[in-house]
Amino acid sequence: MKENSTFSMVDENGNKITYDVLFTFESEETGKNYIAYTDKKRDEKGNVQVYASVYYPDDPQGKLEAIETEKEWKVIQTILDTLQEEIQNNSEGNEQ
Repeated sequence: MKENSTFSMVDENGNKITYDVLFTFESEETGKNYIAYTDKKRDEKGNVQVYASVYYPDDPQGKLEAIETEKEWKVIQTILDTLQEEIQNNSEGNEQ
């Protein structure tokens, strides 16, 4: 899967949901590949919901697995925080 692409999954109710891929990366710390994605739904605070999973780039079926450790979540959260900061800085720079 690559950035700027989409994929679909069927939820527990049988509904097909299309997700936008935000980014993918391989962590040197864990040796795993991760994907961050969204269905563009918002939470109660108005934030866009973002999901993350382990993925296997060479798997033709595109299987996703749950992230299992706090260490993995910290790696992903660091990247999300950095991206959000960059977006905020870019939007502030455009206002000037």
